[in-house]
Amino acid sequence: MTNRMNLRRLSLAAGISAALMFSVAACGQTASVTPAAAQAANAPAKVEKNVDTGIAKITLTERAMERLDMKTDTVKAGAGTDITVPYSALIYEADGSTWVYTNPAPGVFQRQGVTVSRVEGGVVTATAGPAVGTPVVTVGATELFGAEFDSAK
Repeated sequence: MTNRMNLRRLSLAAGISAALMFSVAACGQTASVTPAAAQAANAPAKVEKNVDTGIAKITLTERAMERLDMKTDTVKAGAGTDITVPYSALIYEADGSTWVYTNPAPGVFQRQGVTVSRVEGGVVTATAGPAVGTPVVTVGATELFGAEFDSAK
């Protein structure tokens, strides 16, 4: 009989100890930091949509830039008023529209439309697009597209 009584007391003591241990651990958590807020603070990219155009400005953290190993090249003058960009810079949307990501400032990227007239030998000739000399992303553009449209969800 005493063994059963001791066993009950021991079980009760273990249960109370466990409850106290978990409640004390919860006291150290702050209610003001939600998982979403913490995730946003550590996000590798900040996406700011332009309400007028719907096109976003994407700002990457330094760490994200290192991890993606982004590469750029500049828009070059073509024949007449045409421009040329590397084919690797071109992004196609489902509706057939074509874009490139420009790099107006360090760590900042913005999508800009391109009107393609010809693709030949890895070079895109376009009748409209970014100005000559504008840096365009040649490696990492698909990751920027995914960040802009949050395709990871």
